[in-house]
Amino acid sequence: MNYEFLAVVINSTIRMTTPVLYAALGAALCSRAWIFNIALEGQMLMGAFVAILVNHFTENIVISVFAGAAAGVAVSALVAVLQVKFNAADMIVGTAINLLVLSLTTFLLFIIFNTKGAYANPAMRGLPRISLPIIRDIPFLGTVLSNLTILDYTAFFLAFVLFVFLFKTVPGFHLMAVGINRKAVISQGFHADRIQMLTVMFSGLLCGLGGVVLSLGQVTLYTEGMTAGRGFIALAANSLGQRHPIGVLFSSFFFGSVQAIGNALQGTVIRSQLTMALPYIVTVLALVFTSGRFSLRKKTQL
Repeated sequence: MNYEFLAVVINSTIRMTTPVLYAALGAALCSRAWIFNIALEGQMLMGAFVAILVNHFTENIVISVFAGAAAGVAVSALVAVLQVKFNAADMIVGTAINLLVLSLTTFLLFIIFNTKGAYANPAMRGLPRISLPIIRDIPFLGTVLSNLTILDYTAFFLAFVLFVFLFKTVPGFHLMAVGINRKAVISQGFHADRIQMLTVMFSGLLCGLGGVVLSLGQVTLYTEGMTAGRGFIALAANSLGQRHPIGVLFSSFFFGSVQAIGNALQGTVIRSQLTMALPYIVTVLALVFTSGRFSLRKKTQL
């Protein structure tokens, strides 16, 4: 192992982190507003599919990004109506929407593109890579920051923006107040339902951007179920990060590094089945760790 290989792994970690980070930040906002949104997977998948669909017909990357984000918002609006307005069970709603979106995108892939499994077209345009003028010539740092897109940089910047929003602004305090004491918020004349629904819809926008990164950032194609459980990994990152935007940033980076290391280990003496399963194994272990720590803290308080 040398410094150049380490730089490549860190660069891969950043790219693996981005889609998970978008969804995890959305999960953190929902958690702060006391909404358990497990439909992140479906929102990401719809964003990825619609981004490719619009890119195919327009060949315009800007319109494709906005369309993917809007698709995530559309799915999250359904989640908001069912869970907030009609008080439906979050597990049932999330599971149903994840399965619905997976089936719908598979169906539309065949109907629109007349193909199964995956779709790619050389005419489609992916997210442009940003080349920083001076930094790109620095040996180690230039490799770390190579082949990144505007959405990669935006995801990390957004974590700090959401930190400021939640803990330094009045609307952020209102959002967290809904999660702490909903009745008290209503008694002060605020619309708790509206705050929760807008929060869920904004989380859908973030998930849609995460899906766009998958289909137009790392590659320029769509495959069935290409989110591959990243929505659930985002839930684990939110839990590990304690619903705090900065904590979520570090936990998402941790999961991204595990996936990057797993990709780097492919082709070695380690079996590929193990390297591919590594992110999911670590996710389960992280959930066990966080739940055990929460139980210990609760016993200590009692």
